[in-house]
Amino acid sequence: MVEVRVLGSGCARCKELEKMCYNVAAENNIDADIQKISDLKEIMSYGIMQTPGLVINGEMKISGKLPSATTLLNWMQEA
Repeated sequence: MVEVRVLGSGCARCKELEKMCYNVAAENNIDADIQKISDLKEIMSYGIMQTPGLVINGEMKISGKLPSATTLLNWMQEA
């Protein structure tokens, strides 16, 4: 199972990233545990300064921007 954490306070891009994670996982039959983290202290514990942030299996993948769906798929498949 792939552990996906979307870090963000609830802005439009954070919501878009969360939706993208669910869509990519569903469309590609990836067993993923996707969680949205909006607690500021928990977000800061990952060491990011800009949201949205994306952590897959404990590894920070991107911060402050949205990945392409293809890139997101590749990260999930590698995990």
